[in-house]
Amino acid sequence: MPKVLIVEDEEPLVMLLRYNLEAEGYKVETCMRGDEADLLLRESQPDLLLLDWMLPGLSGIELCRRLRSRPETERLPVIMLTARGEEQERIRGLATGADDYVVKPFSIPELMARVRAMLRRAKPEVVSSLLRAGDLELDRETHRVRRSGREIHLGPTEFRLLEFLMTSPGRVFSREQLLDGVWGHDVYVDERTVDVHVGRLRKAINRGKVPDPIRTVRGAGYAFNDQFAAAAS
Repeated sequence: MPKVLIVEDEEPLVMLLRYNLEAEGYKVETCMRGDEADLLLRESQPDLLLLDWMLPGLSGIELCRRLRSRPETERLPVIMLTARGEEQERIRGLATGADDYVVKPFSIPELMARVRAMLRRAKPEVVSSLLRAGDLELDRETHRVRRSGREIHLGPTEFRLLEFLMTSPGRVFSREQLLDGVWGHDVYVDERTVDVHVGRLRKAINRGKVPDPIRTVRGAGYAFNDQFAAAAS
């Protein structure tokens, strides 16, 4: 599921956005302060950021400026939400690094359309129903995985783990990041559980003498091997 972070201090609007985004299948996180969002985004990145202009702690415009200065977030899709509709303010928001600009009050269906369009352009891999890398294929709609045409039966957790890794080939995820991304913030699971499920996933997809697409990075975590991913047909 594509992950959207909402940084907005109007609680009714946050609830409205969360409801509509989750109804369309997005995973949603929320934050009501700019400084807290800054810390959160240093630890993990969503697929898209909905960012209010006026925030306590740190303004949205300053947060956007900081994000564009960091290599890990310089290409993060950002839609700015603001009550400032003047042309000069829109120009300022876009010049700071926002990819799109929506003036309050806005149409929820229009915003959802903008979110979908931006994800299709910036991160097609997170909205595509079919993920392919090398001889490995994962279908999000049917929840089926095949390797060299052979169907692989995975449990729900192993499926989500493989999906999560395949959407970011080459990126190393810590066990804590995998817990958040696969199990969610509200579920308590010991970090060692990640190793168990990675082991089960490897056993299922690596039958016979085939290259392992999952790379263990000692002391750091796991990654989907970008060299394996580069062999995608």
